[in-house]
Amino acid sequence: MKRCIIIGGSEIKNYSLIQKYFRADDYFIYCDCGLKHEKFFDIKPDLIIGDFDSYSRPENLKNVIVLPIVKDDTDTIFAVKEGIRRNFDEFLLVGVTGGRQDHNLGNIYSLLMLAKNDKTAMIIDDYTEMRIIKPHELTRIKYGWKFFSLINISGTAKGIYIRNAKYNLDNAEITPEFQYGISNEVLSPCSDAEVLLNEGYLLLICVRG
Repeated sequence: MKRCIIIGGSEIKNYSLIQKYFRADDYFIYCDCGLKHEKFFDIKPDLIIGDFDSYSRPENLKNVIVLPIVKDDTDTIFAVKEGIRRNFDEFLLVGVTGGRQDHNLGNIYSLLMLAKNDKTAMIIDDYTEMRIIKPHELTRIKYGWKFFSLINISGTAKGIYIRNAKYNLDNAEITPEFQYGISNEVLSPCSDAEVLLNEGYLLLICVRG
């Protein structure tokens, strides 16, 4: 099954870095002013979605979904839902963080929506990778990241275990009120850090050096 790439309109500085994540058979959805990135990636959209309040509407409306300006979903969230509707199992969101914090948070929470729909998803930008850690799934973090952080974005995360890191945890709990899982480190190139939790969801943010 092809992977769904959703490209938003936030700033991208290092196109070559981002493009290393792309695969030949990816399905590309450009959201509104995300179309400004098309010339830099040199990849044609398979689908364009937007209300075009921040970018000129394409003259050719083939493979274009035009949204009303007044709506519940942002263009990016609509694109995520459209990818779910089209039965994609894997998602990569690009150009969806940076600038307005309200949009940033809304887009980051779309990872939780995708996780709860049993989808695999990641947000990447010039500085970070972000994905959701689900209960009872062992997550490995490779050496080479400057930091990794675990953020609770849904209720209370319980039964958290971290191994092979600078700061390990054993059957710990992180609440939204006290986010102490920030700026951890993988210590050795010989051993991946490992994260496991029993209840709740955690946002894993890996920060580049």
